[in-house]
Amino acid sequence: MTDTPAVRPHVTFEVETTVPTTHGTFRMRAYRDLDTGADHVAIVSGQPTDGALVRVHSECLTGEAFGSLKCECGPQLDAALDTIHNHGGVVIYLRGHEGRGIGLINKLRAYKLQEEGLDTLDANLALGLPADAREYVAAADILRDLGIESVRLLSNNPDKRNQLTAHGIEVAELVPLVVGVGTFNESYLDTKRDRMGHQLPDHLDTGYEAS
Repeated sequence: MTDTPAVRPHVTFEVETTVPTTHGTFRMRAYRDLDTGADHVAIVSGQPTDGALVRVHSECLTGEAFGSLKCECGPQLDAALDTIHNHGGVVIYLRGHEGRGIGLINKLRAYKLQEEGLDTLDANLALGLPADAREYVAAADILRDLGIESVRLLSNNPDKRNQLTAHGIEVAELVPLVVGVGTFNESYLDTKRDRMGHQLPDHLDTGYEAS
């Protein structure tokens, strides 16, 4: 009889603490990524179990810290934190995912190419980089550490669903998160929908500017 080989973990749990924020008070659990060295955070509200509402959110310095209107990342994070505070759940904040995984400097290089007429996907490709380099195995390991094997995923991105499923997390449904739409990111969101398969409306309401 051959023993089944142990599955190598991709993260290690480091510390949990309680943090009051403008969105409410959360438990924050920090993890070290054993593949990349990045530090990730699970922001937890209530006592989530299987079927919990979960947002897997990629770090975006330009959108979250600097208020860039080229994307909707800042408003998405705010909305996700408000939602889990009100209903319970988890936001997994993945660091090292800037610019869909290409890094801050390459993201700004891609912005420059977009000023010259390329869309967000072609700008990455013109730099010799993947359209989306993100991996979600760390998020799956974090969910398992929290005792969660199935989720309602707060996302418009089917690739997140597919990757979590491939890593053993059941995704019962994608819960839409359409916020932060404005005139500066309309083309960016159109590209997400038309070329990357994101589940967004055919006609985006640009009456709201992210702030």
